[in-house]
Amino acid sequence: MERPAATVFTGARIFDGESWHDDAALTVTADGRIHGIRPSHALPEAIEHVRLDGGFLAPGFVDLQVNGGGGVLFNAQPDIDGIAAICRAHARYGTVALLPTLITDRPDVTRRALDAGRAAAEAGVPGFLGLHIEGPHLSIARKGVHDPSLIRPMEETDFATLADAARHLPVLMTTLAPETVPPAEIRRLAEAGVLVSLGHSDAGAALAREAAEAGARLVTHLYNAMSPLAHREPGMVGNALDHGPLDVGLIADGFHVDPVAIRVALRSKRGPGRIFLVTDAMSTIGTDMTSFTLNGRTIHRAGGRLTLADGTLAGADIDMLASIVFLHRQVGVPLDEALRMASLYPAEAVGQGDVLGSIKPGARASLVHLTSDLELKGVWIDGRPA
Repeated sequence: MERPAATVFTGARIFDGESWHDDAALTVTADGRIHGIRPSHALPEAIEHVRLDGGFLAPGFVDLQVNGGGGVLFNAQPDIDGIAAICRAHARYGTVALLPTLITDRPDVTRRALDAGRAAAEAGVPGFLGLHIEGPHLSIARKGVHDPSLIRPMEETDFATLADAARHLPVLMTTLAPETVPPAEIRRLAEAGVLVSLGHSDAGAALAREAAEAGARLVTHLYNAMSPLAHREPGMVGNALDHGPLDVGLIADGFHVDPVAIRVALRSKRGPGRIFLVTDAMSTIGTDMTSFTLNGRTIHRAGGRLTLADGTLAGADIDMLASIVFLHRQVGVPLDEALRMASLYPAEAVGQGDVLGSIKPGARASLVHLTSDLELKGVWIDGRPA
């Protein structure tokens, strides 16, 4: 079925990523790009008209850390069907672009995941933005749920595998610990087009800063699985907040980070880097699962938390819309800023700010329609209903 020449959305306020528009219409081109925002009384002809029943349109959400969804765990199903299922599951909650995330696993599983990412990119799987390879080059002291028997130093074959994959993926991000991967190797990865994120690390602030100056651009799930900020050793947390260029992911589910710590981080973060939301979601999203298996270990789901038998947090049981609601209502972040933390800031963090995270001419028409009570009414990816 051919797309119409253009589509116009009316009947809702529009948040373009920076400001709000009332009594306005959003026009989308036939190829799924934003044409512009105009007064609602000045509509073009020969269009498909989408009449919304109040609420507001906003940029769709961008999630840079998604382990699974819809009953699928990427580690357990590292193929194109697994990627598509995860993307579909999160689109139901407003996420229009995401990085399926593979946590520490065997080299053959990593290669399968990278091959699947390339296939997903070539097939144009809706919602697929690229891949996040979290590990295996981490600190055992800050392993979190990662299997310590699979954590190991980076070898030349690992570098070559990532560098090759970066040439074929829209975005390839990897989380590593700077005490495991030295600055010279971080520089090589960055020069090869891999986005390096620092995490699962017990490094001090000086080493973390050295890694950032070598080319690391992001920090994985602030506060969690990293050396804390102390008055004599600021640690990974201190460097993440103080080193301006770093963009920093944050899980806002009420379990991983206390609201007080979130507020402190938001007040403390130096720019131009930003703090952005990630879900760190597991396969439970969109299901009634009560447990699942990761690297041979059972993860239990109860009370909104996912844990190993010993209580170790094992990813998160939250979607991006619920993260926004928590950030806005429980932490007190203004709604427009909470929306940016779920859309514009993560898009900018991975170099996609021109096409995702805002409603501006030329950007992808990947949108959410929300009620004033922040209930999801509709999702579009590249102009098509998701």
